[in-house]
Amino acid sequence: MSDDPMAAMQELAAPGPEHERLKPFLGTFKATVSIFTGPGDPMVSTGTMVNSLDLGGRFVKQDYKGDPIPGPTPMAGFEGQGFLGFNKSTRKYEGFWIDTASTIMQHETGTLDESGKVWTMTGEVIGPDGSITRRKSIITLVDEDHHSMESFFSQGDNEFKGMEIQYERA
Repeated sequence: MSDDPMAAMQELAAPGPEHERLKPFLGTFKATVSIFTGPGDPMVSTGTMVNSLDLGGRFVKQDYKGDPIPGPTPMAGFEGQGFLGFNKSTRKYEGFWIDTASTIMQHETGTLDESGKVWTMTGEVIGPDGSITRRKSIITLVDEDHHSMESFFSQGDNEFKGMEIQYERA
């Protein structure tokens, strides 16, 4: 890092090799979403995720639109938006997500493993009863056309898989 404050700010502002690691996620992907609410088969829905670079290549902007689902369900008319990037100050990947199933602004931070293919992101959300639920998301880059996200939730020592999304390039 430079001793010159202006040069240091410019260095922090410039996309780096960590941002390049996010480029395989760019494009349009068909998504198969499985929601696990307890024993038995998960609720499954589908949709389309469009990922693009934003703000000069610093962030991946995510736009999701679920396919129509009949009946009253939180997933009917589901839409979401998010951003994924790398914070050069903290040396961590960061994600932000909002959607039509809640009014929660979800934040996660995490790291990329040595293989360069698996991101582990963690965060917390406050539930309707005021309790804190921890979330861990594992994002796996399978290849240029496939990736997945598994989300695990926990309170205390009880962790359970709540969601899995399989993405395939459209």
